[in-house]
Amino acid sequence: MADDRAAYLPELAELLWPGDREAGYTVVPSIARPRLLVPAGAARAAAAAVRFSVEAATPRALLQRRLLAAAFRLGVGELVCRDRLGVRRGSAGPAGLEGHLAQVLGRPVRLGVQIGPPRANRKPVLIVLAPDGAVLGFAKLGVNPLTRTLVDAEAAALRRLAAADLGPMVVPAVLHHGTWGPHTLVVQAPLPVWLPRTRRTRLATGERAAMVALAGCLGIRRVGYADSGFAKRLGAAVDDLPTGPVVARLAATLEAVPRLAAGSVDELPFGCWHGDWNGGNSAVLADGRVLVWDWERFDPDVPAGFDALHLALQEAVNRRAVPPVAAARALFTRGPALLAPFGVPERVADLVVGLYLVELGTRYLRDRQAEAGARLGRVEEWLLPVMEEHLGRRGHG
Repeated sequence: MADDRAAYLPELAELLWPGDREAGYTVVPSIARPRLLVPAGAARAAAAAVRFSVEAATPRALLQRRLLAAAFRLGVGELVCRDRLGVRRGSAGPAGLEGHLAQVLGRPVRLGVQIGPPRANRKPVLIVLAPDGAVLGFAKLGVNPLTRTLVDAEAAALRRLAAADLGPMVVPAVLHHGTWGPHTLVVQAPLPVWLPRTRRTRLATGERAAMVALAGCLGIRRVGYADSGFAKRLGAAVDDLPTGPVVARLAATLEAVPRLAAGSVDELPFGCWHGDWNGGNSAVLADGRVLVWDWERFDPDVPAGFDALHLALQEAVNRRAVPPVAAARALFTRGPALLAPFGVPERVADLVVGLYLVELGTRYLRDRQAEAGARLGRVEEWLLPVMEEHLGRRGHG
């Protein structure tokens, strides 16, 4: 049975290779369940594209990926994955995407194309390969107003972070930032994701150390919430949302959130956050380094600890299949422990959790994630009920 990514495949093909097409890419694992496109007839490049795709997360999925990469390397991968996708004749020429990237990088390239799940910010993500399978970088295309903004934001964030003290964290270098036709394009150097990973028992420690370093990499500012730039930006973002009952509930929640603090809020620590640290865009290596990618949501001025809250929510929902309502409730229970390493006093932990949830809800509504089919996009079904329940239990409903 075809899934939602299969419906996206024709749109993706027209974006990358508009016009008439001929067979040029193998669809992994199949047209009905597409996750990756790899160059047909190029065993080493195809094997590398499979090996360096980033979707696999569970040990079983990682093993399957290694076995499939080996099959392509041995030349039998196309017997396992039989479906083909045509690409435009001459797409490797100067005007085509492969040709453009070859000019940018100064050498011939082949492409692997990752096919992500439905969400408002879905965009082409490309593994840029040498013909011999060496990974040259990763590229992203911004193809509509939202994704063009995000691609430009990621390039700016990476350039800013290149000069910052990130402790154990390593971020990609920007190799190129420009345009291809009407689309924005960023090409990033590959991170060494192939190196040995740390033991699972040390994973959380490494992630936490990197998050704390990131929060303070441009300095920690301590100001009262009401006087912060974050409060003004969040309020303006909610005000800019299209009017409707869901937005009205979110606005009422934001107005009530400051009352979640157990006492006066003289100051909160503010710093940087990645913006979407979800467990699928980081790797803790055995040598202690923490590789982190996907920086399009970076923000240098939010309450410290947002990354820890976001990772906890995403891992609960996406890896442990916790219902979103239960996962959001658990943030209030776990908040003090999650936020303590960032210098957040326990008496304001509920406030920071509440602000994080309002920030996330605002993003999902602004980006119209529900219409794109994102799992957490319908904030009225989980985020708002939990916030209203918690405010009511505290006597502030």
